Formats: sequence, structure tokens, C-alpha cells
Amino acid sequence: MKRLDGKISLITGAAQGIGLATALKFAREGASVVVCDLLPAAVDDAVRQCEALGAKAAGFVMDVAQREMVDAVVAQVVARFGRIDTLVNNAGITQDARLQKMTLEQFDRVIDVNLRGVFHCAQAVADTMVAQGSGVILNASSVVGIYGNFGQTNYAASKFGVIGFTKTWSRELGPKGVRVNAVAPGFIATHILDTIPAKVIAEMEHRVPLHRLGRPEEIANVYAFLASDEASYINGAVIEVSGGMSV
Repeated sequence: MKRLDGKISLITGAAQGIGLATALKFAREGASVVVCDLLPAAVDDAVRQCEALGAKAAGFVMDVAQREMVDAVVAQVVARFGRIDTLVNNAGITQDARLQKMTLEQFDRVIDVNLRGVFHCAQAVADTMVAQGSGVILNASSVVGIYGNFGQTNYAASKFGVIGFTKTWSRELGPKGVRVNAVAPGFIATHILDTIPAKVIAEMEHRVPLHRLGRPEEIANVYAFLASDEASYINGAVIEVSGGMSV
């Protein structure tokens, strides 16, 4: 029996990077995977990759910042699959600038996606999970949401906020059988780093005791564990997956 057999798992930002790695990991572990992202072609491709692994999969174009869109997708997933066992709130963006240079548009957009979007998705699935008496909500924080980072006022605030959500919802939903946890990745080799100079990447690697960036699959592995019954007594946790960069 696979770790996530029979689990219906909705993953946001699932067409690339950590989200795609998570979708594929869940597919390998036996879950039915609901891929949500912004670009139709990328969503379709991710669904095909999940199905190629033998999993049931469905894809939806969804902007987590648009509540009507989130509610519509969740309603369709419940109608099709009958339940939602796992929500992985992975979708996120960066729009970096120092405090004195950051525009209101940069601030608002990151908060809308990274914080408000997490709220939208969690609230949209909460009633279903409570009615089931079971469920797992997994939120993407970041080491930046624990320690802060130069030039990331908006991103740090959103990821600190996600930790606040996690701690609060674990108290509210835990008695109803719903576990809520967060994962705080460190420097992970995804497309988000494509614009960063090689010299800066080398400096980032040097800051990590393992002397390398993380792989998306290494975050996906943690999500899969937390979504499984093996993590049945983990609730309200923030698990740092950073190669020890904060040691």
C-alpha cells in the first residue's frame, strides 16, 4: 500500500518548481492529484505527468488571489471526488525591493497571493474537511518567514503571516480532526533563482552547511510525509527544510 492511497490532494502552484515536484510525489504515493496553477498549458502538462505515474489527476486554472475562482474550483473538486483530504498551499510569488524603494503595488501583490491566497484556499476547504472529520492543510512558509531577508519586506511579512495562520488553524481545526502544518524551505533550486547571478548562487550555497541548494523533490518529500498518516500527531508545526542554513 502506498503512503497516500485514496487521498484527494489539491495543490496550488502545482505546474512548476516545488509545486510540480509535490504533485508528482503525491501521484507516486497513490494520491489523486488536483493541479491548480495560472497557465493552462502548464496545468495540462502537469496533469499528464501525474497520470503517466498511474495517478488520477485533474487540472484547474486558478488564481489563489481570486476568491470566486477558488470557491468554484473547490466545489468542482468536491463534486467530482467527494472529498478533499489534503490542501498544499504552495502558490507564491516574489517582488523584491528595499523598504525605501518598494511600491505599494509590489507590496499588495505579494500579500494578495502569498497571504490572502493561503487564507482563501484554506477557508474554502475547511468546511469540507471538518464535515469529513479529517484533513491536512500544509502551508508554504520560508526561512525568510522566520529570519527575514534583505529586500523582501513583502515576502517576509507574507511568510511570517503564514506561520501565524498555521499556529491558529491548528488550534481551531485540530479538535475537528484537521491537522495544519507549515514547511519553511531554504534556498531551493527552482526557476525563481533563474535571474540571480552565479556569484550570488555560490554565496548562497556557501551559507548552507551542506554546501548546496535544495532540490524541489526534497521539499515534496516532507509534504508527502506530513500529508500521510505517519504524521498523525504533528499539528501546528513549522518544519524548516534548509540544509541547516540557520544553524
